[in-house]
Amino acid sequence: MTAEFDYPAPLRPEFFERQDEDDDARFYAEPRLVTHIDDEAIAALSRFYATLIRPRSAVLDLMCSWISHLPAGLEFERVVGLGLNEAELAENPMLDERIVQDLNRNPVLPFDDASFDAAVVPVSVQYLVRPVEVFAEVGRTLKPGAPFAVAYSNRMFPTKAVAIWRSLGHRERAELAGLYFRLSGRFGPPRAVDISPGPDSDPLVVVVAEVRPA
Repeated sequence: MTAEFDYPAPLRPEFFERQDEDDDARFYAEPRLVTHIDDEAIAALSRFYATLIRPRSAVLDLMCSWISHLPAGLEFERVVGLGLNEAELAENPMLDERIVQDLNRNPVLPFDDASFDAAVVPVSVQYLVRPVEVFAEVGRTLKPGAPFAVAYSNRMFPTKAVAIWRSLGHRERAELAGLYFRLSGRFGPPRAVDISPGPDSDPLVVVVAEVRPA
């Protein structure tokens, strides 16, 4: 699958090979109404989003599931969730719009330019086989100066995570996400923020960058 795509230097196709190259739609066909990080990490991510996203924002929640980690007390203009499982999206009460799309097959987002005030990917970036294309598309759909926040922990479905992600340590994964931002050509300098809630909880890092002015 990955050999079909052209990857910008220094990325190579073999970096995005996976142990399970079967159709992602089959893997995600059954709803998984479970959390992928513990409650303390979820709360930490919600608190971080509250400092990053302005009230009345239009937010794009990419690779979304049945739970959005957005703060419940923040008023949004709209929240659009894009994910792989229709049943999971249907269970998410924060979403105003739900879109089923496999970004590994089609990274082109079905939104106009400058449609959103913020975008988030919670603990799923490790599954993207075309991350630079996806990041560029997110940048296109965000307004100038809008943030894109990519959160990751140490949990994953290992057979669906790309090879380069599995090969890197926790700190190096922040550098890889930062590389995706830079290669997309849409964002200013990325920064990594460790928001891990404590030694007894899941580690959690958010890599953030803002869209450059046109």
